[in-house]
Amino acid sequence: MSSTYLFEISWEVCNKVGGIYTVIKSKSADVRDRYEKYFAIGPYFPDKHRSEFIEEPVPHEFNAAFNRLKEQGIVCHFGKWLTDTEISAILLDFSGFTARKDFVKAELWDMFKIDSLYTSYFDFDEPVIFSYAAGMAVEEFSKGKKAIAHCHEWLAGAALLYLKGRKANVASVFTTHATVLGRSFAGAGLDIYDAKFSADLGKPEYRTSMLPKHQIEEQAAKNADVFTTVSPITAIEAEKFLGRKVDVVLPNGLNTGKFPTFEEASIKHRLYKSKIKEFLLYYFFPYYDFDIDDTLIYFLASRYEFRAKGIDIFIRALGDLNRKLKARKSSKTIVAFFWVPGNVGEIRPELTENKSFFKDVKDSITDEHEVLMERLLTSMIASKSTCDESYLLGPSLLDEVRKKLLRFKRAGVPPLSTHTVHSEDSDQIFNAFKASGLLNRKADRVKVVFYPIYLTGSDGLLDLSYYEAMQGAHLGVFPSFYEPWGYTPVEAAALGVASVTTDLSGYGRYICDQSRDKESPGIFVVRRFGVGDDEVVKALAKILDDYGSLGVQERIKNKIDAKHLASLTDWKRMIKNYENAYNLALERA
Repeated sequence: MSSTYLFEISWEVCNKVGGIYTVIKSKSADVRDRYEKYFAIGPYFPDKHRSEFIEEPVPHEFNAAFNRLKEQGIVCHFGKWLTDTEISAILLDFSGFTARKDFVKAELWDMFKIDSLYTSYFDFDEPVIFSYAAGMAVEEFSKGKKAIAHCHEWLAGAALLYLKGRKANVASVFTTHATVLGRSFAGAGLDIYDAKFSADLGKPEYRTSMLPKHQIEEQAAKNADVFTTVSPITAIEAEKFLGRKVDVVLPNGLNTGKFPTFEEASIKHRLYKSKIKEFLLYYFFPYYDFDIDDTLIYFLASRYEFRAKGIDIFIRALGDLNRKLKARKSSKTIVAFFWVPGNVGEIRPELTENKSFFKDVKDSITDEHEVLMERLLTSMIASKSTCDESYLLGPSLLDEVRKKLLRFKRAGVPPLSTHTVHSEDSDQIFNAFKASGLLNRKADRVKVVFYPIYLTGSDGLLDLSYYEAMQGAHLGVFPSFYEPWGYTPVEAAALGVASVTTDLSGYGRYICDQSRDKESPGIFVVRRFGVGDDEVVKALAKILDDYGSLGVQERIKNKIDAKHLASLTDWKRMIKNYENAYNLALERA
């Protein structure tokens, strides 16, 4: 175990904003096993981390430093971050330091020509002030010690620049998880990997918002002892926009031991699939019915980034699949969920009503459960037809259920979303559904459900958490156009669920490199690098069709393959990349 002091600085320490929170939290135990003096440094937002940060007395070695920082308006809170284990964390209350904002910006200009003095956006100012304060803190904490500062993203870049500007005796590592320019341009639908693409930073809108973030990121990358990113695909992006080749790639990992075994996953799949199928009964069956036992559940779960997350491609591929299945007169039904939080109102009133009527019918039958079981057993032993409703239910219950079912039936077609959606006429997902002919008509073999809220486990409909909903499905589809890493496919795999990703995703590239089988069973990789959208749609539609044609045993094999591929990303395997980066930084410093 190394005695080197390791300070990991991020806006997302004890502050769940995005994927970096998951990266740092999930690997923290493995880092601490290698670095006894490991401290995570983040912002102090007590309302956000009340359930995961326990404040403790300040260690004697930091007392003097904490006092000196307090005199400058930076109040340090020492404690334990409750990750997979307990790790030491130092959270900085920088509210008393904000008065020095203009001084910080002026210094960044003087030393690194970062043009931010006239930029005043809280999403820029807050992280810059925090990270500058974090740099001051690390300088104090590391005096007379062998130390490394690992800074994540532009949001912690000012910490690294402070240390470099002061020539502090601290080795530095900078990680970009996604570049400012890359994320912005890809989100606008531009192909940043095209050799002809170049960023025009002379536009006025870049000077007021994007430019200073980019400049901090660029200078942090250029001045770090070691520059890293999370995947080879992002390394291409980083070199293009930041002007420096990546020294070490740090692929993201998971604590796969915390995920269910294959046997446990099989049990949970049956349990949660039954809950999803019950949802389908009151979502679709008031309008028409289909064979619920010959139905597969596909899903996409992501932020509402229509192009970047490949939502557009998935919808078009589903449209192609729908036409294929209809042309073959297939009896199979595919239901595709879009778990994509959006700008929504309330649950659709007709859906609330459907659920209420369904529950009424279910309760009527459940109340007579013992009688029904007795009659079913008697019928089977006596070799009577078990389909005789009048015998099984009895005349009174049969009449009651039939009346309730009449209330349950509706005219028209099922809605495209579970909730009302603001500006539905201009919503990209709705318009794409309509353009691809996915209208939830009875004849459609592919049904779609836009579920535009977070899966909390208590939303009044599915009532499943994110992981539970994934486990109840058959196939996760994540055809991202821009995805520096992409946790969702590997999370699905770790849960024993087959998935689709692309070679524009960091994880997709990793799977291509690691898997000996070019078809990557369990996790299918669609080629998107240098490939036109029409070809991508065609390839994805084929995967969706082929997977739907698999038998039960073949799907089980895919689940096993998926679990195996997930095991390749365990932190115990991945953490060595961090050790390599830290050792290299110490050598260079």
